[in-house]
Amino acid sequence: MSRRHRADKRVVHPDPKFGDKTVSKFMNYVMVDGKKPAAEKIVYGAFDKIEDKLRRPPVELFKEALDNVTPAIEVRSRRVGGATYQVPVEVRPDRKLALAMRWIIAAARSRNETTMVDKLSNELMDAAQNRGAAVKKREDTHRMAEANRAFSHYRW
Repeated sequence: MSRRHRADKRVVHPDPKFGDKTVSKFMNYVMVDGKKPAAEKIVYGAFDKIEDKLRRPPVELFKEALDNVTPAIEVRSRRVGGATYQVPVEVRPDRKLALAMRWIIAAARSRNETTMVDKLSNELMDAAQNRGAAVKKREDTHRMAEANRAFSHYRW
């Protein structure tokens, strides 16, 4: 990491179909080995499947799922006098979004359906209804932070 100055934020262009920057960012997280068309096919396919099943705008459901998975607090390791404490800290807004997207994709990849389109669409629908592996991950993170609340005075 450079000590000279903070890295610049890259500009994310809105996606072509919905004109939404969050969907575009999510697509970039889904992308593997720089294969953008494959990632687009997966995300748009999942959105089409959601629209067919639920008859509501998929971007709306996507945002709802993100809100349900977004963590408010997390634990960070802090060394104090030879001991390492898990200190609960609030999550920065940009990190909140990044974590939520990462957790949804990781949960989708670990599901048992056959195609990634099915996995992603079902995980998004589960997350929107406050269930699924991604929501469980957020709850575990919050539980961990709550359990270590005694060390919150070590915050920096």
